[in-house]
Amino acid sequence: MPMNSISRPHSRRGIPLIPLLIVYLVVALAPLALAAGLGLPPRSFRDELASGLAMVAFAMLLMEFVLSGRFRIVSGRIGIDLTMRFHQLIAWSLLAFLLAHPLIYQSPWPASRSALEPDSLGLTDASLGSGGVSLLLLAILVIVAAFRDQAGGSYERWRALHGVGAIAIAVLGAHHALDAGRYSAHPAMAAYWLAMVAIGLASLGFVHLFTPLRQLRHPYRVVSVRPAALRIWELTIEPADGRALDFTAGQFVWLTLNRSPFSITEHPFSMVSCPADRPRVAFAIKESGDFTSRIGTIPVGARAFVDGPHGNLTLTGREAPGIAFIAGGAGVAPLISILRQLRVENDSRQMVLLYGNRVQEQILYRSELAAISESIKLEVHHVLSEPPAGWQGEVGQLDASVVRRHFDSAERKRWLYFVCGPTPMIDIVERSLNQLGIPMRQIVSEKFRYD
Repeated sequence: MPMNSISRPHSRRGIPLIPLLIVYLVVALAPLALAAGLGLPPRSFRDELASGLAMVAFAMLLMEFVLSGRFRIVSGRIGIDLTMRFHQLIAWSLLAFLLAHPLIYQSPWPASRSALEPDSLGLTDASLGSGGVSLLLLAILVIVAAFRDQAGGSYERWRALHGVGAIAIAVLGAHHALDAGRYSAHPAMAAYWLAMVAIGLASLGFVHLFTPLRQLRHPYRVVSVRPAALRIWELTIEPADGRALDFTAGQFVWLTLNRSPFSITEHPFSMVSCPADRPRVAFAIKESGDFTSRIGTIPVGARAFVDGPHGNLTLTGREAPGIAFIAGGAGVAPLISILRQLRVENDSRQMVLLYGNRVQEQILYRSELAAISESIKLEVHHVLSEPPAGWQGEVGQLDASVVRRHFDSAERKRWLYFVCGPTPMIDIVERSLNQLGIPMRQIVSEKFRYD
């Protein structure tokens, strides 16, 4: 495949999955190793189990700050969407561990004390209070995060409360561990907890302080805002200092518009432009919430700030004899970016774009996609669930039958598949491709839900 200097692929920076999991386990289990090395007299199995669960859970909780901190050393290889899903799964696990912690102490088996008495565990009113409040806050934080979409409300307000709540949980949890913990009060353990709390808070500071300061050095300005499809706007920005964003087609950034970068009003959007279009960067943004419903009112000349690029929905490090793109709605944006770059590079491989929408007016860049199909070996198939009279394309949903119709051939089972759109659509398409014998290693997708 010919490559030019603009589109030279980035290396996939970051720790590979297996070493990353090993590092995670080492940090999570380190409190147990430190406690075992203190040489304190053993207690009943029940008490040791309760303490062990609490210490491991607290270490996992403090690592949550790092998992959500957008560090490329963490997410560069595995993808930031997988990192965030792991972050959400671990939140439920550590909540379960911490809820079990006091219950196990009170369990009648094996008996070591007739009742749970604060003095017998070294608890004070202060440590009981800090432990109870931190556990209550954690439960609220995890449950509210899980049902945030159903509850509604401002994303910005929720994000601020999530951050403040996380800080409170970390500080209160550290106080409880240091004041009440049999092992944690030891200087070696105390140093571990204080270091972990410092790393966690520093991770939060990186996102909310260091990153905005860095963004202030390289501001952007809005150069155009125009309708691109039904309730979808194309917004284009350019760097005020002329410094082009170094990204790969298919990636995304957190974008702040007409606000200070410290205002926590940033949102993740995929680039619809390609690296060859730089220094200008364009986004296709669908009206779907409080912020996005006002995209059309953003004035030309407004300041913009970018954190990125992020994401692994790219061709970097991936080879295949052909490429399939399957998109739903505005999820086509990063795939358009890839297709635009492939046209610039005059890629010679066979390609298929399967693009689903509800109505014809929602199709993004329909005429440009037709033009790209005349420049490179690209088949474009539109799928509408509510087609107009005389529609000649596919009708229905992007389901297993549509996927089978286009990709059930020996040749196409060796292709690379890029899938982007609503999460339910991605799940259906991935299952359908698996049923055709296409392994997950040939399927590239990103499912976003940021907490």
